Amino acid sequence: MSADPAFRRLLAVRHGQASFGSADYDRLSETGWQQSRHLGDWLAGHGLRFDHVVSGSMRRHRETFEAIAEAYAARGIALPAADIDADLDEFDHRAVINAHLAGRPGERAALAAVLGGAEKDAVARLLLEAIGQWSRGALDAEVSETWDAFGARVGRAGARLAQRLEHGAVLVVSSGGTLSRLAQRALDAPCERAVELSIGLRNSAQCEFFALGQSLRLGSWNALPHLAGQRELWTHY
Repeated sequence: MSADPAFRRLLAVRHGQASFGSADYDRLSETGWQQSRHLGDWLAGHGLRFDHVVSGSMRRHRETFEAIAEAYAARGIALPAADIDADLDEFDHRAVINAHLAGRPGERAALAAVLGGAEKDAVARLLLEAIGQWSRGALDAEVSETWDAFGARVGRAGARLAQRLEHGAVLVVSSGGTLSRLAQRALDAPCERAVELSIGLRNSAQCEFFALGQSLRLGSWNALPHLAGQRELWTHY
């Protein structure tokens, strides 16, 4: 890694596939474990080393890092222990979807089907509509965390990550919505772009940021080189 802080790497990864449609979403599926192990092996094999690891507090974040660390250990390389930052946690997608469908009983069956692992295009459409409505403030009265509050806590986490880069390379494990809000800030993009970025971000995808002053800027987004030859492991949900 370069000694110049401006070129130090902050590699942020979305967790591996969680258990979408199950009673306990917040754990990796078997596919999620495979994605995360491949990610760790690719990172270690390509010489990526990190001085700091920061993770959200959710189980799927922890398990993703466990799989990455196991792959490093298999090559005789130790990663730093992960520092937990709950500001990197994902928003409550179920609460947002429920609020979006409140008062629309005709769509409750669709909700049950989607959350039960229905056709993936239907999942994307529902999330795009629900998160879009949330981002416009239309669900503020029905959710415990508003879009603006979510963005503010992600912004606090991003500021701390930028400071971390002054002391070395950083690996971050978080979620799609959270990383999309970091990218939104990095690009000075409107909220609509953040919603779209979150829908398209794949499980275990790599996203690079770098520090410019006290802010993060985006270097790359949604890369899956560790799964280049395994398209069957490319998932969004």
